[in-house]
Amino acid sequence: MMLRKKSALVLFLLVFLPASLFAQQRYMIGYAGFAGFQASMWAVKDLGLLKKHGLDGEAVLVPGTSRQIQALVGDSIQFAHVDAAGHIRAVMRGADIVMVAGSLNKFPFSFVTQKEIRKPADLIGKKIGIVGFGGANDLAVTLLLKEWNVPRDKVTVLQAGGGANRLVALSTKALDATVLSHPELGEALRMGLNELGNLNEFKSADYPMTAVAVRRSFMGQNRNAVKRFLMAYAEATYQFMTDQEKGISVLKHRLKQDNPKALEETYRYFAPQFSFPTRVSHAGLQNTLELIAKENPKLDGSLSKYLDESVLDELEKEGFFKKVSVK
Repeated sequence: MMLRKKSALVLFLLVFLPASLFAQQRYMIGYAGFAGFQASMWAVKDLGLLKKHGLDGEAVLVPGTSRQIQALVGDSIQFAHVDAAGHIRAVMRGADIVMVAGSLNKFPFSFVTQKEIRKPADLIGKKIGIVGFGGANDLAVTLLLKEWNVPRDKVTVLQAGGGANRLVALSTKALDATVLSHPELGEALRMGLNELGNLNEFKSADYPMTAVAVRRSFMGQNRNAVKRFLMAYAEATYQFMTDQEKGISVLKHRLKQDNPKALEETYRYFAPQFSFPTRVSHAGLQNTLELIAKENPKLDGSLSKYLDESVLDELEKEGFFKKVSVK
């Protein structure tokens, strides 16, 4: 009789309790490169915050926003780190994705050139390297050229890979200019290359550079997982911003960098620029929409087409962000 009762109990548990109690799903979390502005996505894993908030996950490299979105749409990853322009263009093409949080709302770039390029007019006829067309690098270059009154058709813009690749291309003079952030920016300046402009000095600097994107269908079916991930992401961002020792440990691990000066330089550059609570800047998103609308006047300019803050609103209402910041 006792054995029969135990069997019935096991059958009840298997049928009626969520499968997640028996086998937790493993989530793939994409990060887009090795610049310091990816730190929030690294820290969710490296600081143990996924585990703390009840998720099993792994941070994986998927270079650039375009590839992040392709992997997200194909369900190879469940959480992506994207920039606003790339995300908006993907939605325009029919991708059923949405931004749900963000940790960096500024362009973290400087425009770096060969030594002999001392003023914007010197760029005419030169080769400028970017990660890929349609993303944050491309938009940053477009905005700078516009600010400097240098027609884009007077320069050659080339897809040249990540920051490390473009720094090498600058050093061999395969490129004349590019946009870089730390740690590559620090190395470029030590090499004697010229910093022609810093994006943060321009009025166009407000820009959602790193935002978490998910598939809308995934969010609808896995809202609790999205909420738990955003808790980990927010806490990771806050710890990176406020705890230099933890922040540098994340950078050291992910950048494979042992130079204490370079690590501290990278940390001090990025930590003050992150946003907490981890919300996408409405002003920055609106600026981006207005820029893209000049290319496509039929663009849907409503923020809700691209951004869903309902989970963050829920966390705000529950006092989560206050709890994190008073620890």
